[in-house]
Amino acid sequence: MVRDWPAGSAAAVVLARRDRLGMVGPAPVPSTADPRTPASDGKAEPILSIGTYGDTGSVFAWASISKLCTALAVAVAVEEGTVSMQDEAGPPGSTVAHLLSHASGLGPSAGPLVMAPGRRRIYSNYGYELLGDHLSARSGIPFAEYAKEAVLEPLAMMTARWDPAGSPASGLLGSVEDLGAMARELMSPTLVSPVTLELMTTVAFAGLDGVLPGFGVQRPCDWGLGPEVRGRKRPHWTGDGNDPTTFGHFGQAGGFVWVDPAAGVALGALSDQPFGTWAAAAWPALSDAVLGEMARS
Repeated sequence: MVRDWPAGSAAAVVLARRDRLGMVGPAPVPSTADPRTPASDGKAEPILSIGTYGDTGSVFAWASISKLCTALAVAVAVEEGTVSMQDEAGPPGSTVAHLLSHASGLGPSAGPLVMAPGRRRIYSNYGYELLGDHLSARSGIPFAEYAKEAVLEPLAMMTARWDPAGSPASGLLGSVEDLGAMARELMSPTLVSPVTLELMTTVAFAGLDGVLPGFGVQRPCDWGLGPEVRGRKRPHWTGDGNDPTTFGHFGQAGGFVWVDPAAGVALGALSDQPFGTWAAAAWPALSDAVLGEMARS
């Protein structure tokens, strides 16, 4: 299906919980020295990559998928005590949590406040720029460097890097291998506690309506502290078969990643074809095909 996308280049990866595959016993010893797949120590590997397509080492622009990395960096900083979700950040009355979940009342780009915080879900790249500024101010480390040390390096995201501007909203570049490493973290966290991951992937400021870019008004427009939560949105970029607890993000550069906790499956894809009507049709179809194949197997 990915081969048929209108893209010059594309790559994809599917991951699953080991127990979802009905596998028991030690994880298989890898045939290559890949830091993402450590040799078995006699314990079951919780997450396995079970399928890839394309050149998984090719570097693509992640666009707004970058926000997942930013959210993880903020979560690490919260656990370190460097920042708090309740820190005042953004416009008056807004907190780090408001910025992460697009509930600060800021518009998409720098400009005046659209409405008071906590009233509506307004997708805001500017809010993520302010998050980066807040993290830098509290840590004393430039945002891109903090994110590299807190997320990219520990997850062995070998090709991932921030563009020269280092935008927390959209500036990350990397491969599908890197995207798989992030998806693995979002399935079985190592950088933060399971409690923190649950907080990130639970709807924040529940009940807010808003516009999901590319898919129109959603009532409600569920969002976690960084990841978008699928909820009951229609239409959507995930599949009809995805559980409402599915979370992730897509980017205008032509890629996405989602984790379906109920299915124990994650799917990520990157391409060089910008988001458009092709993606609004192709991504849900691929998602349903992957979930269907998992169910049959």
